[in-house]
Amino acid sequence: MPAVPFVATPSWEPPRPPAPTERRPEPGADDPVGLGTGARLLRPLPPFGAPGVSEAGAPVPGGESFEATRTEGGRVAIGGVPAGEPVAPPLAGHDFSELGPLARYAAEGEVTDLFVNGAAGLWIDRGAGPEHASSWRADEGEVRALAVRLIARGGRHIDEATPAVDVRLGRGIRVHAVLPPVSAAGTLLSIRIPRAGGLRLAALARSGMLDAEHEQALRAAVHARENLLITGAGGTGKTTLLAALLAEAPAAERIVVIEDVAELQIGHPHVVALEARQPNIEGSGRIGLDALLREALRMRPDRLVVGECRGPELRELLSALNTGHDGGAGTLHANSLDDVAARLEALGAAAGLSPEAVARQASSAFDLVVHLERVGSRRRVAGIGRLTLVEGVLSVVPAVRPPGAPVPAPVASGPVPSDAGDLR
Repeated sequence: MPAVPFVATPSWEPPRPPAPTERRPEPGADDPVGLGTGARLLRPLPPFGAPGVSEAGAPVPGGESFEATRTEGGRVAIGGVPAGEPVAPPLAGHDFSELGPLARYAAEGEVTDLFVNGAAGLWIDRGAGPEHASSWRADEGEVRALAVRLIARGGRHIDEATPAVDVRLGRGIRVHAVLPPVSAAGTLLSIRIPRAGGLRLAALARSGMLDAEHEQALRAAVHARENLLITGAGGTGKTTLLAALLAEAPAAERIVVIEDVAELQIGHPHVVALEARQPNIEGSGRIGLDALLREALRMRPDRLVVGECRGPELRELLSALNTGHDGGAGTLHANSLDDVAARLEALGAAAGLSPEAVARQASSAFDLVVHLERVGSRRRVAGIGRLTLVEGVLSVVPAVRPPGAPVPAPVASGPVPSDAGDLR
């Protein structure tokens, strides 16, 4: 006798209408915000601190707001502010309410970074290094719920399958979140707040970021439409300096900016920004910087800018800057001015370029290399150099030196190849 198939609706009852294909799942332990496993939000998220939703984004039993449920001896809980305590007004251009319970900390003075290390606490960097915020209180579950909610506000999804996600909120606030077990210290949040958007080169010079000779050289380079490479470690001010340099470009020029996460805030009337897209939960839909760079070349840019070169996009950028696109710029992570050549060769190798090809193209593509460093709380231009070929090997030659300083010998990035004579 053949098996009788299971029938969901008995034959004597009329057929039931099909269930809707899209619905917002109910919040649960594994999904405190109720986003489900998809990357698309089916309805707008309620604001932080709304009745029935905590400041972290998790449901509150009984429908109370989170401020009413967590305060400890007058100290601020995760988003709770004691009565009568003043809250600093947000800076112009940033909507810190997107950050929920972190908004009041982001609005305090010249904050550049916020770091939440799971249940260990919150650290705030105001330019002199991270300082622990003793008023912050949050356990691991609350920090995880906050991370899920912030990433969702940036249009993405974070879970165990995608445990590390980077998004942009508002006008360039970058939020990076990492979940366990990738993070051994609990849920991590790293939030970068661009503060110097719109500053001009003269203002950076007055702040001590560069001296008069550097300011004059860089201003002349922008007006001469030279291609610039801004280098340095993370947090040294590469984005700030690049935005100030691009603001010096004539108003009649069209600037096309390509970034992994949009951060550049340029005081220029004609700026077009493209932002890379990471793959969705199914692993499709990625649009990398290399693809965006090819699209940008069709947008007739007067100045082509790549926020950070870190992979295959270096090949397209070198090609573009060597085919008549002058006045462009890019940033690169490097330890020192002398290490830029080796760093370019390493990225070129990842993009399938030989050291000889990188040397020839980079020395022709970039006119100036500007290296930044951070000493204590001060960010400054450490040196300006030019890429050149020494016996066929990519090298850096200082272009601007302090008065009276000796002229150092060029620093090559590696040994001279045996066939260097064929490359000259």
